[in-house]
Parts: sequence; structure tokens; C-alpha cells
Amino acid sequence: MSLADKIFIENCKDIIANGVWDTDLPVRPHWEDGTPAHTVKKFCIVNRYDLTKEFPILTIRKTYFKSALDEILWIWQKKSNNVHDLNSHIWDSWADETGSIGKAYGYQLGVKHKYKEGEFDQVDRVLYDLKHNPNSRRILTNIYTFADLNEMHLYPCAYSMTFNVSGDTLNGILNQRSNDMLTANNWNVVQYSLLLIMFAKVSGLEPGELVHVIADAHIYDRHIPIFEEMLKNPVYDAPKLIIKRDVKDFYDFRVDDFALEDYKATPLKTKIEVAI
Repeated sequence: MSLADKIFIENCKDIIANGVWDTDLPVRPHWEDGTPAHTVKKFCIVNRYDLTKEFPILTIRKTYFKSALDEILWIWQKKSNNVHDLNSHIWDSWADETGSIGKAYGYQLGVKHKYKEGEFDQVDRVLYDLKHNPNSRRILTNIYTFADLNEMHLYPCAYSMTFNVSGDTLNGILNQRSNDMLTANNWNVVQYSLLLIMFAKVSGLEPGELVHVIADAHIYDRHIPIFEEMLKNPVYDAPKLIIKRDVKDFYDFRVDDFALEDYKATPLKTKIEVAI
């Protein structure tokens, strides 16, 4: 069993056993058939992943590693808000006829801001500080821009990433306002672990810990039987992350630069419906 498996299983069991249901409340999310999508939730779950020990991907169910990596590059490298720049269809439900998801995610990271050193967008400012000001306690991003929320087709779920250098080790804190545990929990952990690893590599640092802070960790009503079925699956040791090229520039990374060695996981028997 991987550490990611252990954390995920414990989180989900705790949410189901001790969480709070919203079945007596009106809710925004709904299923494709129009039925309200209710959840059971726990407030403020904090998980720590030591990237020096293993790469935190689930084996109890398959996480689509390449697609997760493609999406994080779409947001942080391409700084795109258009689904036509993405190789999967996970954002199609929120895209308009042009493919835009509004002023969300990658759009926010690409907005330039003025500093005494010049103009930077949020990604480039982080990369600059990791090389020139690694002891800074101000290395972070935030895409929950209140002035632009009315032009976002979906408010950001994973909205802030804080980077902190200790010695030659890069650590990170991912803040997430909301996390659909079965659809997106490990997906996000995999993505931001890869992001931290990429940033460390191009900054001459070693990746350390990813801390994942979730304000509202929830499981949808239609997902509980899927989780219960998932518990019958075998679990395996975590795979080894392989980086195929010695990349020096974050913008040179490609999906094919990464691979998982000995990744064993059970494909889902039932498709996880996404609430919209």
C-alpha cells in the first residue's frame, strides 16, 4: 500500500463516518440528469506527502498520470483558460462556445504585476524568487481574484500555492477551498507534487514535502457506493517517478518527460460521474 492509498482511504472513511451531510440544504452542484448533488463533508483536512520517500499516487484505483500532468502544464506553463489547449475533456462542461472557461486558473497566473525588479506574472515571479530570493517567505501564488470571479465559469478550487525553501529543499503548501475526494483528490496531489518537483529541478533544489490543506473535503452521494466497491481492490507499493531529461527551464517540460516505473493500479469498474 502506498502512503497516498493510506491517506486517501483514511480520509474517505472518516468523512463517511463522521462528516456532515447537506441533504436538507439547497445546493448549487447537480448531476447531469438535473438531480441535486449532495455531499457529506469534513472541515479542514490536512495531509502531508514526503516526496523524498515516494511519489504520492493511488494504487487502489488508477490515477491518469499523463492527463493530470497535462492539465497542470495547461494551467501553470501555458497559462491557458481555453480547453482547446488541453488534451483531455475534463473542463468541457464549464467551457463556452469558444472553449474559454473565463478568467479562471491559467488566465490568472498569466496576468503581469509590477515589482521593483520589473513586471512578472505569478509563475515567473515564483521562479525568479526561487533562484534569487530563496529565503523569502513571500513566494506564493493566489488565483482567487475577487474582482474577476464574476467572469470565471468555475471559481478556483485549488487556489493558492506557497513555496518555502529550507536549506536546499523546496517544500510547498497547496490550499484548496473545496475538494471532491473521489474525482479530484489524488489528481490534485499528483499534479502539485509534479509542479513542486519541476520547480525544484529548475531552481537547483531538491523536492521535499507537499502539504495539502483542504477547507471542505467532501464525497458526493453517488460516489459512496463507488468508494465502497473500491475498498475491495488490491493495493500496491508506490511507483518510482522517472524524469527522462535534464530540463533547466520550466517552460521546456513536456508530458513525455515523465514516467512512472512499476505503477500498478486497479482501473475503476464504475465511472465516477462529475457533479457540475
